[in-house]
Amino acid sequence: MSDGMNDEQLLRYSRQILLPDVDIAGQETLLNSRVLIMGLGGLGAPVAMYLAAAGVGQMTLVDFDRVDLSNLQRQFIHSTDSIGMLKVESAKQRLYAMNPEVNYRTISNKVSMSQLYNEVEQYDVVLDCTDNFPSRFGINQVCVHTSTPLVSGAVIRMEGQISTFDYRQKDYACYQCLYGDADSAINDSEDTCSTTGVLAPVAGVIGSLQATEALKLLLGLPCLTGRLMIFDAKYMQWREMNLRKDPNCRVCGR
Repeated sequence: MSDGMNDEQLLRYSRQILLPDVDIAGQETLLNSRVLIMGLGGLGAPVAMYLAAAGVGQMTLVDFDRVDLSNLQRQFIHSTDSIGMLKVESAKQRLYAMNPEVNYRTISNKVSMSQLYNEVEQYDVVLDCTDNFPSRFGINQVCVHTSTPLVSGAVIRMEGQISTFDYRQKDYACYQCLYGDADSAINDSEDTCSTTGVLAPVAGVIGSLQATEALKLLLGLPCLTGRLMIFDAKYMQWREMNLRKDPNCRVCGR
């Protein structure tokens, strides 16, 4: 038994502790870890709930939006009673009811780049659960410059994608390398869930995998670094791409 965990904690996390790749030492690592979750929507919902259930000790939830009726089809961390509430407050209530041992912190304003730098460098892993390119490119830039591991997910219609960028390792591509010219990507992409729709479980699949990747990063297990997984729910197919570092990338290149 561990001096660091009480009997209730050993029971709560017992099924996880039984895993050889976790054990008591790994669980204590999780209890002492810090994660930053950007966005509490369709991806952020499963991410936050699984990481809280797994016993990640400190979680900061970032979202400036409020719960809307149209969110409830996929953002199951919120409820009908949450409509009108700030998403971070609604999520915090749900997470606290599930695991009150975790230290939850919320940020409900639009985060500037300078504030993002100050936040990101305090965390072990950042999870990008946002739904637009400007946010994703900004989060990536900060994570690259602070050498903070990033787990990025995205969903639209019946498709999703996920990759892990461990910026403690300098030889791998960053999120920017995947898209090249950020300005072109932003200008060319007008599709969002609100305009094209999304099948709810697809967000659950990708968000659950983001949580899995975050836990593996914290435990020092092999991750998706250098690879992009693409999910087609309509035909239930997965594709995998190897990501190549762009030597001329304006974020991580020369």
